[in-house]
Amino acid sequence: MCGRSSLTKTEKELEMRFNATFYSENLERYNPLPNFNVAPSHMHPVITNQDPTHFQPFRWGLIPSWAKDHKIGYKMINARKETVLEKNAFKKAVEKRRCIVPFDGFYEWKKLKDGKQPYRITLKDGGLFSVAAIWEKWKNPAGEIVYSFSLLTQEPNKLMANIHDRMPAILLPNQEKIWLDNELPAKDVLQMIIPYPDEELVAYPVSKAVGNVRNNDPSLLLKVRDDSMDQGSLF
Repeated sequence: MCGRSSLTKTEKELEMRFNATFYSENLERYNPLPNFNVAPSHMHPVITNQDPTHFQPFRWGLIPSWAKDHKIGYKMINARKETVLEKNAFKKAVEKRRCIVPFDGFYEWKKLKDGKQPYRITLKDGGLFSVAAIWEKWKNPAGEIVYSFSLLTQEPNKLMANIHDRMPAILLPNQEKIWLDNELPAKDVLQMIIPYPDEELVAYPVSKAVGNVRNNDPSLLLKVRDDSMDQGSLF
């Protein structure tokens, strides 16, 4: 499961990395940037298969078109890659409504004897990456259109297996256009997604303050003492 992430880069850095731009009217909606503690229900920039040259702010937590209210989105922040084609809430979206979601890190909690320790996972160079995702369009009772997304998760690589039993479906840069290709069936593009090379990632313990969504500042990115070292090395 991936339930917290970060995106601390500038709009310009995002545009250069993904060769896409922001719609000017959306920049005000995408606020704040940077976001050190991205959480479900937050608005977050995505690039969709229907508009691959622009970032658009979508709500994290997929709301199916048939949903009665938005609360279902809190249960649909992730979709398992292995079963996404089987679930009624996801199968049409993965065929017709795919997107990529940019981050520069994500958080996961490791179970220890005395509680859970959050870790931040990033690329070794600290750069931007994307996660394969699906999106939906929903009309609320007031008639407003809400766009939302769910991140795909998969089995962990060796690094992540020491922390959690799932990890985001991080795409290699050359896979991003393939994931967004409307002509390719979902069963084919899903097969290309494999756990991201563990030698390209780093993981380090961070403050437990990240567990509170109201905390959102650079201190959340800082490494803290690794309490798990007393119970055996993570690496």
